[in-house]
Amino acid sequence: MADHLHVTVITPERRVLDADADAVVIPAHDGELGVLRDRAALLCELGVGQLRYSRAGQTQRVFIDGGFAQVLDNRVTVLSSRALPAEEVTPAIVSEAETTARQPPGRDADAQLESQRARRRWRTLQDIRLIR
Repeated sequence: MADHLHVTVITPERRVLDADADAVVIPAHDGELGVLRDRAALLCELGVGQLRYSRAGQTQRVFIDGGFAQVLDNRVTVLSSRALPAEEVTPAIVSEAETTARQPPGRDADAQLESQRARRRWRTLQDIRLIR
């Protein structure tokens, strides 16, 4: 039996991450969720945030823009419309997210929610960029 988890992050365009980990923290829609080996199976909706995983004391980060996560048999599988490893978060990407986040929101509820989500994207990308 393996002594680690396996984490995979997939977008429609590519497999962003395929790695072993000692622990994984996923950005669930209602807060962060930590996953260790032999955790009970689960399926959850994701929000905007950082997926963090550690192996041998080193923590890595991946930007996640919503989606779903499954934990089953020591495998964490994330399906997201957009995901970027920390090393791919450039100043241009952060700047683009800032421009979008600073757009005035529309008046309806959906536009307000999308505006909040845009601000979360910008803050998360900034944080990842600063930490790496």
